Amino acid sequence: MSRCVPKDVSPNGGVVSNLASRSSNTMATSDDQSLLRPQTDCRRSNAEFSADQIEDFKEAFGLFDRVGDSQVAFSQVADIMRALGQNPTNKEVKKILGDPSPDDMANKRINFETFLPMLKTVDSAQKGTYDDYVEGLRVFDKEGNGTVMGAELRIVLSTLGEKMTEPEIEALMAGQEDENGSVHYEAFVKHIMSV
Repeated sequence: MSRCVPKDVSPNGGVVSNLASRSSNTMATSDDQSLLRPQTDCRRSNAEFSADQIEDFKEAFGLFDRVGDSQVAFSQVADIMRALGQNPTNKEVKKILGDPSPDDMANKRINFETFLPMLKTVDSAQKGTYDDYVEGLRVFDKEGNGTVMGAELRIVLSTLGEKMTEPEIEALMAGQEDENGSVHYEAFVKHIMSV
């Protein structure tokens, strides 16, 4: 049975016990119960993905393994999640990874068993709805006519939240502005959510 903890967590550190070596008929003491929680939590989070999904995720994960040790670099985790249909921000991924240093991002590696609960965390995160996005853009609708200025939207996309680059903004805005430079934000949100 695999453990859902990073390999650099010491089994002797009191946080995680080497549960794989315990026999299934051994009774756990009350002190041992706290050691069982990480494994139980991981199993529960994995159970929400089907076996076929997990196999697909594992195959995609393997495509990012450039060394052949069944692990990927921390810096690849966001890319793998996006390849699997998630859209976490870089900040969210760093938080899930434990706010690693730039050196850790480049050099630390994780295996699939450690990655899967992270993917579940991102998958279960509350996603914005159509109404949430429309309401957020309505703030910029000064005339109350269902439009926002394209120039203002570009500034917002490049300066607030996870800042987008100019090429990303141009790709997103392509064909969205009318002849007056306005963007009909309800149609814009539908377009974004369909991509």
